[in-house]
Amino acid sequence: MRGGGLWQLGQSITRRLAQADKKVVAHRCFATEAELKKTVLYDFHVANGGKMVPFAGWGMPIQYKDSIMDSTLNCRENGSLFDVSHMCGLSLKGKDCVPFLEKLVIADVAGLAHGTGTLTVFTNEKGGAIDDSVITKVKDDHIYLVVNAGCRDKDLAHIEEHMKAFKAKGGDVSWHIHDERSLLALQGPLAAPVLQHLTKEDLSKIYFGEFRMLDINGVHCFITRTGYTGEDGFEISVPSEHAVDLAKAILEKSEGKVRLTGLGARDSLRLEAGLCLYGNDMEQHTTPVEAGLTWAIGKRRRAEGGFLGAEVILKQIEQGPSIRRVGFFSSGPPPRSHSEIQDDKGNNIGEVTSGGFSPCLKKNIAMGYVKSGFHKGGTKVKIVIRGKSYDGAVTKMPFVPTKYYKPS
Repeated sequence: MRGGGLWQLGQSITRRLAQADKKVVAHRCFATEAELKKTVLYDFHVANGGKMVPFAGWGMPIQYKDSIMDSTLNCRENGSLFDVSHMCGLSLKGKDCVPFLEKLVIADVAGLAHGTGTLTVFTNEKGGAIDDSVITKVKDDHIYLVVNAGCRDKDLAHIEEHMKAFKAKGGDVSWHIHDERSLLALQGPLAAPVLQHLTKEDLSKIYFGEFRMLDINGVHCFITRTGYTGEDGFEISVPSEHAVDLAKAILEKSEGKVRLTGLGARDSLRLEAGLCLYGNDMEQHTTPVEAGLTWAIGKRRRAEGGFLGAEVILKQIEQGPSIRRVGFFSSGPPPRSHSEIQDDKGNNIGEVTSGGFSPCLKKNIAMGYVKSGFHKGGTKVKIVIRGKSYDGAVTKMPFVPTKYYKPS
């Protein structure tokens, strides 16, 4: 897929990110370049050929000098370094921070061991997803979490509103928003060996989903062995004044194999890994059960409930949801968000939420929602693109096998 094909891949990813951006930042006027917020790495991106675009009110690199296709493949083969400082890290502290958070999310936070985390969903009273987040139980009185950039304002307002009510009843919880820190994501097979050059801690003892506070490149950092690519890797929270130096050190230690990578490849990587993009694949009206995230609802939470929308969600677990998120392979042009999905008789059964050409598989992939009963692997469907129907089939996700570092 060269020439025009690469251009189409870039355009489709740009449209997908812009669409998610518009949905999660409701009623936001497009910012002018002067109004866009900038991460501390902004000038570093520009100096390294970053093509900067507006995203969630920030100026962020969508790609660098190499194509989105090449960046995606390099992450899978070697490694990528992403600036994700537009995302919002925060800490909840106090002896009641765990029971407080459990009122807002579906995870069994109390059941997490110290220094471990999980993907979770903030829900509303109707069981819909306000946002997805990776949360970590640092200790019983300290939770660290990261929320999406486009959801920051509504997430913080939601947390603050419930925190005030919780504290008014005598609950002990407070928060700190880590605006003094930046966030880097180092992903790919070289992530651990490269980062090991910059710390004395033995990274082989930190597994997928685990969190540590340790010195990297001589600076106190928070690291979580996680990411948004399906590859092994780390998200590194670093004091902002040291972020550029850390980025330079990582690139230097990799001897050019780990490359700066933008939002474009990040989106194709997460789609290949079957991961949701909030604003596209999950929204306020989508429940975790419909989104295929029932596994994230802890056994104790299923028994006890106690989170917003629990009645709706637990009923769906018991009776099954009316729609389900599934993956597709398809022929013809790559499916786009909102492409109609039909059964073999031409009846509407759902809609694509994310789709594109997979740089790794060299074929079209997509995810979307279909009526229950049409969600089983191998089910033949038609996907309508610009008025024409193309053959497709439901397939399991992830499309590309994940390589998370777990105990053998």
